[in-house]
Amino acid sequence: MIEVTIDSVRVNLMSPHRLVILREVGADRYLPIWVGPYEAEAITVGLQEVEMNRPLTHDLLKSVFNTFNAKIKRIEIISLKEDIFYGNIVAEVNGQDVNVDSRPSDAIALAVRAHVPILVDESVMQGAGITPEADMESSTGAPAQSPAQTRAAPPVGDVSTERLSVFEDFLGKLDLDKLDDKNKDKPDDEGKSDKPAKPKSDKPDKPSKPKKK
Repeated sequence: MIEVTIDSVRVNLMSPHRLVILREVGADRYLPIWVGPYEAEAITVGLQEVEMNRPLTHDLLKSVFNTFNAKIKRIEIISLKEDIFYGNIVAEVNGQDVNVDSRPSDAIALAVRAHVPILVDESVMQGAGITPEADMESSTGAPAQSPAQTRAAPPVGDVSTERLSVFEDFLGKLDLDKLDDKNKDKPDDEGKSDKPAKPKSDKPDKPSKPKKK
């Protein structure tokens, strides 16, 4: 398993969906995941540690774990099947590890509140991860930057034109017109699964177009 951190939560101005970008710790490899607006908001609120008058869904979930003396140890993104991510919450109950099936977006929102690691299976990173330098070199023929030349990730919410350009080619391949047409008459209700490039309301988190290495 590979440990990652949340690099940023991006807003797509052409659709209601959000893009959570995870970055591998100690490397310049990224995992972009489409999530719904409510899940993205829950992640952002947790990252910014905003105090709410009443607990949100993921705050409630954390309280339920604590009430039953279940310690959240980590969350995992364990597989990618048919362009759908599958997540897992690992908790310790009475000295034993318990695995709870979860969408990655919900698991991430819980992880930022419990301050636990986020891990991604290597096969998922291989199937859907992107390496900016390698992608830019293959498309432009320019040499990749050395690790010393690589800039550190800006904090969540910090808009950087230079960093956004890294994902320009990735986002440019998405068929956003079809995405908007399919969601035009569908309300965004909390509890529905995350909407990727070709959304299905009963599916969990998905990448747009996983890039295999």
